[in-house]
Amino acid sequence: MGFIDTILWPLKWLIEVILVAGHTGLTAIGLDYDSGLTWVLSILLLVLIVRSAMIPLMIRQIKSMRGMMEIQPELQKINDKYKNKRDQFSQQAKQQEIMALYKQHGSSPLSGCWPMLIQMPIFFALFRVLNAANAGTAGVGLMNEDLAHSFGNSTIFGAPLSAVLSDPGGNVSVIVVAITIIVLMVGSQFFTQFQITAQNVSPQAKASPMYRQQQMMMYILPLVMAVTGFMFPIGVMTYWLLSNLWTMGQQWWTIRAMPTPGSEAAKKREERLRAAGKWETSPENPENQKKKKLEEQGIEPKPAGQRQQPVSKQRSKKKKKKKK
Repeated sequence: MGFIDTILWPLKWLIEVILVAGHTGLTAIGLDYDSGLTWVLSILLLVLIVRSAMIPLMIRQIKSMRGMMEIQPELQKINDKYKNKRDQFSQQAKQQEIMALYKQHGSSPLSGCWPMLIQMPIFFALFRVLNAANAGTAGVGLMNEDLAHSFGNSTIFGAPLSAVLSDPGGNVSVIVVAITIIVLMVGSQFFTQFQITAQNVSPQAKASPMYRQQQMMMYILPLVMAVTGFMFPIGVMTYWLLSNLWTMGQQWWTIRAMPTPGSEAAKKREERLRAAGKWETSPENPENQKKKKLEEQGIEPKPAGQRQQPVSKQRSKKKKKKKK
């Protein structure tokens, strides 16, 4: 066993447990034991379990990225403050102010990378499981030789799940299926990034350098997927595509339910709440936010009503004389 296989051993064992459990359950209800559909649905089960476990992390990532967008004007002020100061003391003070700003808003530059970093070992572990299955070798856990042979030789639309586009072996189905999956992967990734940059960014954040970086990522990430798609087996790309579709749906729901204040998505949500008569009680209503801040400071909000008219000095003196 190599060094990488030793590191990935726990993940490979867990992946085999989920795949075999899904395969066993599906064959129990009548699906074909050696069908590619049975194994693809087992991969779907793996996606559902992994991504469900990552929901808290994804919500934290979305909030942190939104916060990073919103603090860009304040971050720019700090950079301008120390623009011409290169001494060690000034640079240290600059970093302390930036870290304090991140902490205040609950944001971090690395938060957007964690979901991808966590999933990369899963991609490689699934890749190793598929390679072993293609060779008819039993896995490290529940994947025995019979299941490995079934997994490695199962096909979807005539293309084996273990096949790679860079070496189709003369099978046209491998080329067609792999390219179709790559196109869907690229399209879903692009649409996910587009949802963020087009609808869930405030006008102030759009003027920041981070927004331009986000727009660049909208084109770079799909390109990376297109290139790596030539090297990964169809089974691994199927996992990647299903995971992308999950992310796209999750992102759509998040933008709809928790949009960035001031963004186009926030305006649309306000319109929906007003149409439903729920805007007055919504926590996103600026008036309700002001009341909440006052309550947190221990200040009782003044009841809404007619504004008290100012009294002139002359009228005030007349009132005092009458009282006497």
